[in-house]
Amino acid sequence: MFKQYSPQTAQETILKRVPMDEFDVPEKLLDSIAALFGERLTPDQAVARILREVRQEGDAALRRWTQKLDGQSPDSFRVPEEDVRAALQSLSDEELNALQLAADRIRRFHQAQPVTSWFTNALGGTLGQFMRPIRRVGLYIPGGTAPLPSSVLMSAVIAQVAGVKEIAIVAPPQKQTGTIHPSILAAAALIGITEVYAIGGAQAIAALAFGTESIPRVDKIYGPGNLFVALAKRQVFGTVGIDSVAGPTETVVIADESANPAWVAADLLAQAEHDVLASAILLTPSESLIKKVQEEVVKQYNVRDRNEILEASLQNRSGAVLVKDLQQAADLANQYAPEHLCLSVSDPWQLSQEIYAAGGIFMGENSFEVLGDYVAGPSHVMPTGGSARFNSPLNVLDFVHVVSLVALDPQTTRQIAPAAAIIAETEGLDAHANAAKVRL
Repeated sequence: MFKQYSPQTAQETILKRVPMDEFDVPEKLLDSIAALFGERLTPDQAVARILREVRQEGDAALRRWTQKLDGQSPDSFRVPEEDVRAALQSLSDEELNALQLAADRIRRFHQAQPVTSWFTNALGGTLGQFMRPIRRVGLYIPGGTAPLPSSVLMSAVIAQVAGVKEIAIVAPPQKQTGTIHPSILAAAALIGITEVYAIGGAQAIAALAFGTESIPRVDKIYGPGNLFVALAKRQVFGTVGIDSVAGPTETVVIADESANPAWVAADLLAQAEHDVLASAILLTPSESLIKKVQEEVVKQYNVRDRNEILEASLQNRSGAVLVKDLQQAADLANQYAPEHLCLSVSDPWQLSQEIYAAGGIFMGENSFEVLGDYVAGPSHVMPTGGSARFNSPLNVLDFVHVVSLVALDPQTTRQIAPAAAIIAETEGLDAHANAAKVRL
């Protein structure tokens, strides 16, 4: 179930990055798209049609596609504010306290991030940058195989820290009830957010990007989702901002002989249960550890709930890689650039100096990744698909934009305007040059 690979074989299989455009689309999915759309379309083409129709028809298209895809046809997509607040009563005291602890730690962590406007007089007059919060944001909260109230906290709390005034949440309704899972509503109510819409999929992204009669458009969209949500975010970028195009979740564990095999197996299974495309990869120079972890994976798998998902992700996108030493493990990890990188080694601080591409580094077995998912403090929304080479976990900077300030004094203007005119003339822009010259 949890296979062993050589470094070379792993690079050709489980460590190989495949662009979203090159994913193999299962025939079953293509067949379901054809049944819904009346013709054979790729997922990208299907998403484009939904976006176009919502942009043109607004709520009418939202209702039509929600009926087709979710079997729901609501009179109103917005969840009444009293229903959002009432969802708090659905939580036990233990659940409420756990969410409150998580919200408090997330808030305190991100309040410590230095995000301030700054100014200088060193270049004549005053120059600087204003850090302005984005006016209105939309948060997509997945609700497919598992409702994720933690994702509400891991995005909305950070938006609040940044000073965002308008925060809208969209989440798919449950097929059984037609309403959003109460734990998601409760998490929103806990931190004072009441603008929540029961809608998911590409149509939800379209509504946030373009606006409809009942859902005002936003300035930037955040949050992970399925393939259709990811494709929709990519297609609306430019009309609206997006945080990233999220792919399947992934964890790499680098471990040595000091690692506890039961804990390593538990951490790998925790990641693998997200969905069938999740990746859980062990890099270690210890063949004996691999054997112990394989035994533990089987033992723990047999008593887990989401066995079908676990089996698919463990067999297809996961495995153990026997490396020659920890340096090779670090090199492979940097090439792969995982969302989560767990260092289950005797000296994680030393090994961390070799890591430059990861969404988050989890130092030692007391800092296991599940704590990062819920209560450690940093957002669990992290770069996937290898984008940790250039992208960052969700943070306060994602919810602000920089406005440059130019307030030059007359003396500086006279000193630098001639250079501006010369550069403008070099570029063949006569009106630009004139705008500088008329001030001299």
